[in-house]
Amino acid sequence: MELRHLRYFVAVAEEEHMTRAAARLCIQQPPLSVQIMALEEELGVKLFTRAGKRIQLNPAGKLFLGEAREILTRVDDAKERVRRFDLGEEGRMRIGYTSSASLHQLTPGIIRAFRSAYPLISLEIEEGATHDLLCALEEERIDAAFVRSAVTKYTTLDSIELIKEDMVVAVPVQHALASARKEGLRLSDLGHQPFILYRQVNGSGIKEMLLEACGAAGVELEVVQEVRRIVAAIQLVAAGLGISVVPRSLNSMQQNNVVYRTFEPPAALTVPLSLAFRRSANAQAVRRFISLSQELAKVGE
Repeated sequence: MELRHLRYFVAVAEEEHMTRAAARLCIQQPPLSVQIMALEEELGVKLFTRAGKRIQLNPAGKLFLGEAREILTRVDDAKERVRRFDLGEEGRMRIGYTSSASLHQLTPGIIRAFRSAYPLISLEIEEGATHDLLCALEEERIDAAFVRSAVTKYTTLDSIELIKEDMVVAVPVQHALASARKEGLRLSDLGHQPFILYRQVNGSGIKEMLLEACGAAGVELEVVQEVRRIVAAIQLVAAGLGISVVPRSLNSMQQNNVVYRTFEPPAALTVPLSLAFRRSANAQAVRRFISLSQELAKVGE
């Protein structure tokens, strides 16, 4: 049985006249009659009662008409859905982000704008460490990830830098650096201070950028605590256990207990917010997400 047989059957059932049904289908009447009889023979059931040129559904035909219409509707829906999928208008996107990337306003802004522009695309969001997210990208368990580091160690991945964000020093409110009169701190001010270090497993992310900058400036950090989540670093600073360096977008956290001091010059230490994806990604939904991310990043510059 082919779909055309179902379409022929529905047309005859609705017209109740073989000639009119043939005209509707743009075919000749004799071949249509042959196809309907072949359908009945294949089913082993008569679907119509015939009286001269009049042809009407019998009870079995009425039952089959409902089934045929449902099948044809599902086929049409499938065709439309696959068309929208190919255009990047429907499907599923799996997005990851690190905790620090999620706290920058651009990240939720992009996700919100994408949902608004493509409401038929289902979004699945997960938070994770940089290395874990990039491995998930390589293994095709997610489609894109907002991260704070380069992806050069991952041969199948690529990334675009959306913005470069200034880093600031998070200081307990009672700390001497919190009330220092100078306009901005220098990297040298970080030395000889109890330091809360935010680290990622497998060496990727903010920690490496910070240590590289401090090494170039001849500054050795006195690390008293290492944490895996940047939010945890802020909490420890608020508890008075030390200072830390975090992206500027985190300066809304723990404002009653933490003072955020800028560097001098302001861009002395920066960290990127990047969107990572598979180099081979060709799904239109993914390409649309990348394009929208680039557009919104330019607007925010």
